[in-house]
Amino acid sequence: QVQLVESGGGVVQPGGSLRLSCAATRSIFISTYVMRWYRQPAGKQRELVASMTPGGTTSYPDSVKGRFTISRDSAKNTGYLQMNSLKPEDTAVYYCNAGGTWGQGTSVTVSE
Repeated sequence: QVQLVESGGGVVQPGGSLRLSCAATRSIFISTYVMRWYRQPAGKQRELVASMTPGGTTSYPDSVKGRFTISRDSAKNTGYLQMNSLKPEDTAVYYCNAGGTWGQGTSVTVSE
């Protein structure tokens, strides 16, 4: 059974950057399915923040457009979420999803 392993979360000041990674344990998995990143702030519902189709089409909600970039490295079977100009409201646990499989989540805190 494939697993998605996330990493890259942490604590960063407003305006800072982080890059999250999502590594699949099965070859070509990341490039075969739609890859999505979600986030869930404490006490709130999970929300979609980025998606990428197998063909490479990306989409973002207005809340992160222009600041977040989703990408993948098929050779490494790894997806990424580059987050720039981070704001306190970006604080959440971030999850990747592909082919119906969820990662375990990685925590991002944006604070002075």
